[in-house]
Formats: sequence, C-alpha cells, structure tokens
Amino acid sequence: MPPTSPPSAQAQHWLDQLNQALQHRDPAAAAALFEPQGFWRDLVTFTWNIKTLEGREAIQAMLTATLAQVQPSNWRLEEEATENDGVIEAWICFDTAVAHGRGHLRLRQGQAWTLLTTMVELKDFPEKRNAQRPRGAEHGINRQRQTWQEKRQQEEAQLGYEQQPYCLVIGGGQGGIGLGARLRQLEVPTLIIDKLEKPGDAWRRRYKSLCLHDPVWYDHMPYLPFPDHWPVFAPKDKVGDWLEMYTKVMELNYWGSTECISAHYDEQAAEWVVQVNRAGEPLTLRPKQLVLATGMSGIANIPDIRGQDSFVGEQHHSSQHPGGEAYGGKHVVVLGANNSAHDICAALWEHGADVTMIQRSSTHIIKSDTLMEKVLGGLYSEAAVQNGMTTYKADLTFASIPFKVMPEFHIPIYKEVAKQDADFYQSLEEAGFMLDFGDDGSGLFMKYLRRASGYYIDVGASELIASGDIKLKSRTTIEQILPHSVILTDGTELPADLIVYATGYGSMNGWAARIISQEVADKVGKCWGMGSATSKDPGPWEGELRNMWKPTHQPALWFHGGNLHQSRHYSQYLALQIKARMEGIATPVYGMEDVNHLS
Repeated sequence: MPPTSPPSAQAQHWLDQLNQALQHRDPAAAAALFEPQGFWRDLVTFTWNIKTLEGREAIQAMLTATLAQVQPSNWRLEEEATENDGVIEAWICFDTAVAHGRGHLRLRQGQAWTLLTTMVELKDFPEKRNAQRPRGAEHGINRQRQTWQEKRQQEEAQLGYEQQPYCLVIGGGQGGIGLGARLRQLEVPTLIIDKLEKPGDAWRRRYKSLCLHDPVWYDHMPYLPFPDHWPVFAPKDKVGDWLEMYTKVMELNYWGSTECISAHYDEQAAEWVVQVNRAGEPLTLRPKQLVLATGMSGIANIPDIRGQDSFVGEQHHSSQHPGGEAYGGKHVVVLGANNSAHDICAALWEHGADVTMIQRSSTHIIKSDTLMEKVLGGLYSEAAVQNGMTTYKADLTFASIPFKVMPEFHIPIYKEVAKQDADFYQSLEEAGFMLDFGDDGSGLFMKYLRRASGYYIDVGASELIASGDIKLKSRTTIEQILPHSVILTDGTELPADLIVYATGYGSMNGWAARIISQEVADKVGKCWGMGSATSKDPGPWEGELRNMWKPTHQPALWFHGGNLHQSRHYSQYLALQIKARMEGIATPVYGMEDVNHLS
C-alpha cells in the first residue's frame, strides 16, 4: 500500500494481510509482516500466558505452536488510526475460537513495530453487565422467593463450609480485592482471606502520613472508579475506607481475622488443601486454584546486625512503623533511603524527632509534580480525561510498549526531568545524597519493574534533606548496634532511641515458602523483575515480569500484586485464565520461562 494512503487504510491493509496469513496457517508469512526485530506482546489470547515475542523467529515459532488451537479471525480497526513521526498507531479488535480480543498496533514503513493482543472476554462466559446485567428484583408470585439479602446470607454461610471455593485468594489488600471483583463478575466461587480484621486495615495500620504517591487517575479499582471529587493523592485511611466499601458493594466473600497456616497441593485430587484459622476456628479449605495476593513484595527484610539484641530502645521494620507521634525529642536512625524511609523521616521530623537517614546506595528521586507533568500526564491526568482518554485505554497504551523498548520511551523524558529540576537535584547532591536515574537513565517505572525498589516520589522529604533538617549519612551503613547508639561503617557513632529498618522486602515466593514449602518456592522461582541485567535484576532476559498474573511451574498457583494500576489491569487476564480452567476450556500454555533465580 502506498505510504501516502490514510493511516486507517494502511493499518487495515496490514490487518487484512495478517488475517490472510493466519487463515492460511502460514506463520512465516505472518511473521514477515513484522520488522525483523518487531514485537508481539500477548496477554492470554494466543499463549494462555503473558508473553512478549521478540523478532520474526520468535513470532513464527509462537504461531506455529498455537494457530490450530487459537483460530484467530475477524481482525479489524476499532477506530480511526493516527500517524505521528512516521509511526501509525491503531486500536484493533479480533476474535479467537473461545474469546474476543482487543489490541494495539504500531506500524513503521508498512511493517509492524509492536503488536499487543489481549483477551477481553470468553465468548461463552461473558460478564453479566450492560445489556446482560441481572434483573435483580424477581417480579411475579413465588412462595419460595428468596430476597437478595437472604441469598447473600446463604452464600456467605455456605462458602468455605458446605461449598468449597473454586479459587482461594490469600491477601485482602487492593490486589486481592480487585481480583475478587473480577472473579465475582465471572461467577467464579471465590473466597478472599486476610489475617487483619477488615478490608483496608493494611492501610489503616500504617504510619499516619502515608498517602498514595500516584495520582487518582492512575489508581482506580476495577468497575468502580473513584468519584470526580476524590483527592489527587488519597490519604491512607480514605483508601482503607474505600476498600472496605468496595468489598461490600461488589459483594465479595471476604474473611477477615483469618490466617493461612499451611497449604499443599493434592496432585491426585487436583486441588489445594489449605489449613486456615478463622478467628480461632480451624478450618480446611479445598480450592482448585490458589492465588497469593500478598502485594508485589514478600516477607520484610530485616538485616542481621551485630549487637542488635543489646539495644535497649525500640527497633522495627518500616512496615510496622506506627508514625512519628511517640518520638518527639527522640534520636531516630532510619536505615534506608527509598519511599518508606523518606515518608517516615519526614513524619518523624514533623513530630520533633532528631532523625538521621542512612543511605547505603543511590536512590532515584522525582518530584511528584514533575512525575505528573512529564511522565503520567498524557495518560493519567484530568487533561487526559478531557481529551477523551479512558482508564482502560490508558492501561492498554501502557501495556502496548514491550519492556525491551520501554527504556527508549523513558530515557528522553528523564533527561528533560533532570534538566527541568536541575537546581533541586543539585541541592540534594550538595547535602551528600546519592542520586541516580536508573542504570541506563530510564527513571522511575523501569526501576520499579526491574527491582521494585530504589526510588522516592518526592512529596516534601527531599527539601528537608537538602536543608539538613533530616540528617543524612550516605555511602555507609550500620556496622554495630550498642545499647543506646549505632556505629556506622565510617566510624560515626549516632545516638538512637529508635531504629527503623526501611530495608524493603524479599521476593513474593517467600510467602510460598512460608505457607506451602521451600520446595514449591524454589519450583516457581523468583517473582518480579525481568532479567534486565541491571542492579538487583540479574539476567538472563525474560521479557516479562517473573511469575506475575500468569501460570507458574506449580500447577494452580498464581501470584497477583503490583501497584493499583497493575492490579487493576492485570487482574482481568488472571481472572480470565482462572475462569477458563473452571469451565474446562483448553488452556495450553506457550512459552513458560525457565526458573533462573530462586529469590
């Protein structure tokens, strides 16, 4: 097709060629429609996996393995395509044998640079919404009528007792709750358990100054977006109340005050045997699918430091920090220099503590306003909403960029950030703070994807560090703890009444080790990171986040987590995978990665 043709005509022409190649079961012809190093990112539709194919050879191999089962067809534009700087972008729809799909296409000089394919719904099992919504009230005369409340009470009384859940979700934070909502709409009997009493308690129990550092447009839950008056950065207790309300409104089966004691997989019965304690009552649950929704992190990392047992003051991990109120006039040492460390130091300073931050390695800092303006604004902002951007389309746009090329998109942006806020960064460096923009200068989100640590979105603490109000000791760590002080590796002694270990968390498979077994934890391997061979993300390259929202090497075990944006978006694909298995749909998984790292 001539390059002067309208973008929509070029995009549809490419889709027609793809459709023809796939209908003729010609993987080589389909792969030839891509650039030699083009990308196809598939979220469940072709691979029953979350998988990025890089280059024609990988694309051809995937199609060779999957075409007969998938039977793709009906490739079409969803709306008019656009062109910018020689790149045509198009929103597309398609069908498979069992599902409807949606995706995104980028063309350069007639060939595909990137293709995203995502599963939207299973044809035979659509969500009961819009035109298919339930009637609710039952009109007519019926002596055996049950009200909505009676039905809910019966369901709540039976699930976990007379009826086993098909899916058990361990972890009742925003991730487990959002996934539970997706599964509820797909009519998958699901039980969510959490050792805290009420939904939202994980937020309520954290330090008082905690709030979302991401803006409201980035943080909506599935189905129920925050109202238009919701604050840009929601305080923790407001988030907690929202999660409690959401759980009730979405009619989720949620057991608070319930701790998972142990779990093992019964191979013969193809089900999990899970021992739980529900408010003192021991129970055995037998779900077919088990989801660990314990956040994107594992068990808290608490360093083993000489003299720890001799300390007469208080010491705790940042996840247990209650806030700064009780520490006015106290000497506090905070080990760590990422998000939690900054928040805790600032709150302690506000309450009159003498606080010192210990920075062991460099940290990426970006001002919250700059993040909004330069990084998130095009997709997640009020201006984006006014320009017609929806949360769903923003999520798909983000997902359409393969992780391999994502740094190319981010590096120029963070060069602008460094230039715009040069005085801010200079003031931090003059205070001795060690700064970075990631190993390759790609900034916040890539660092988050690679290692889930090493950054701070500045909402005020950086100014306190630059001014010296929060004291800083960098390029050092705690070598020894004495009864009333700490000794640093540079020989400095700091008085201490409180030590806060803002030292992060292990991999999520640490929870699998604790709940199931070390054998299963090693079988599935490390969660998170993608093998970028950057700091704390060792290779080899895997192309997608390890183990997240997709099949693992342990049958019927899934990991669900991430920030609110990721939990919202990827819960759709995890829920569809679980629903397909419940309904007996064939789900041959293509391209599962080897386990390269255990933790």
